[in-house]
Amino acid sequence: MSFDVIVVGFGFAGGVAAMAAHDAGARVLVLEKQPDPGGISVCSAGGVRIARDAGAAFAYLTATNAGTTPAAVLRALAEGMTRAADDVQALAEPSGARVGLRDAPGNYPFPGADTFGFAYIDEVPGFDSGEEFPQVRGSPAGARLFKLVLEGVRRRGIEMRTGVRVTRLLDGIAGVVTEREKITAARGVVLACGGFEADAEMQRQHWQIKPVLSAAVRGNTGDGVRMAQAAGAGLWHMWHFHGSYGFRHPDPAYPFGVRLKRLPDWMPGAAQRNDVHMSWILLDRGGRRFMNEYDPYLQDTGHRPLELFDPITQSYPRIPASLIVDAAGRRQYPLSAPTWHDREVATLFGHERPADFDERILLRADTLPELAAALDLPPAAVEESVRAWNAGQDPFGRPRASMLPIAEPPFFGAHVWPIVSNTQGGPAHDEKQRVLDAFGAPIPRLFVAGELGSVFGHLYMSGGNLAECFIGGRMAGRGAAGVE
Repeated sequence: MSFDVIVVGFGFAGGVAAMAAHDAGARVLVLEKQPDPGGISVCSAGGVRIARDAGAAFAYLTATNAGTTPAAVLRALAEGMTRAADDVQALAEPSGARVGLRDAPGNYPFPGADTFGFAYIDEVPGFDSGEEFPQVRGSPAGARLFKLVLEGVRRRGIEMRTGVRVTRLLDGIAGVVTEREKITAARGVVLACGGFEADAEMQRQHWQIKPVLSAAVRGNTGDGVRMAQAAGAGLWHMWHFHGSYGFRHPDPAYPFGVRLKRLPDWMPGAAQRNDVHMSWILLDRGGRRFMNEYDPYLQDTGHRPLELFDPITQSYPRIPASLIVDAAGRRQYPLSAPTWHDREVATLFGHERPADFDERILLRADTLPELAAALDLPPAAVEESVRAWNAGQDPFGRPRASMLPIAEPPFFGAHVWPIVSNTQGGPAHDEKQRVLDAFGAPIPRLFVAGELGSVFGHLYMSGGNLAECFIGGRMAGRGAAGVE
């Protein structure tokens, strides 16, 4: 079989790249190794980052990337963000979907933060995410957005094959090798096959923190990283991943980490809301608090304080950490917030609510010493940590309004682990999404988009990967088709 452009991976980035290449006149094939398209995209929060002013967006991206990504690449993303709302609107129109635009500053008070917003798909007529994607648990907004990408690919008659794993690139990027055949590409290949959040060996080699649990998918095992490396690609910011902390399910049939309830993000230096309460604290293996459990953007940096390695004990004294909550805190809301894109998991666990996950995960005790013993923590240290917490002692900068006391029995607890939502490192690319070799030169005919080789190399920006999927996906698709 021969095509003009082959796109490897079918999430947001792969779908957008395929549509762009098709619209540029190319005959396109999309290959997805999972049985269903969507990757981790279909689980996402569904907000595409947009910006009013490219210069302000560039200033913010420069500050948050701390020199890890070339200026030209960040500038291309910033400029694309000013057009992203129109791109989402164009995607929505054939289905009669309703687009909602919201102002939302960047996650940190850097110059340019106020220029940003989100574009969401608020409604798709006749669409039910549970019926359309029964193998997915995530945000309905993410499912709505992926539905439109999927329909855009179908409407163009682009050939797509699922359950097909690409294992190699043909020499000269002349196509790809799957587990069954070789398929040639006359113009180029786009790698949009995600990161390595489900590959334990790549984690061990690139991250000090370990172990780290994947939040939602088993398919992102670094295939694109390895294929690009084999073609000579250089890599960037392999250490950086978007993640937080959460539970390990006691049932070994559940393969993912379980993130905790997401509370609203907050801006350092700005007035804090008084109606947002976090019901838990975290303790290290010595029974002591060690972090602000409610970072400004907890979904991105919540895992980082757990990374400490102690050379004296040759251990990670914060992995696992222990979550403590009391009866009043449990009444606030379910703690568990599971997500997945996995047929087997959906079959086994799809009927369970977040509260059901809590019942299976949390240990219960009538007293703090009993709970400490169940968690293998020093009882005296746990009691002292909770006493200091209830007295309002917090040296870590947690928002005061979030600090609920831990006083009403029974008490509950569970071990928590670092959790990766998605990786950011991978093949380096230029402002045209061309993969760069180890010396910074473009590799002919090879392009990359989405999470694979994301631009974010220091602090992530909520919705930023989705913007990359649309902006970078379009550039990669057109570039692979031979159109600037």
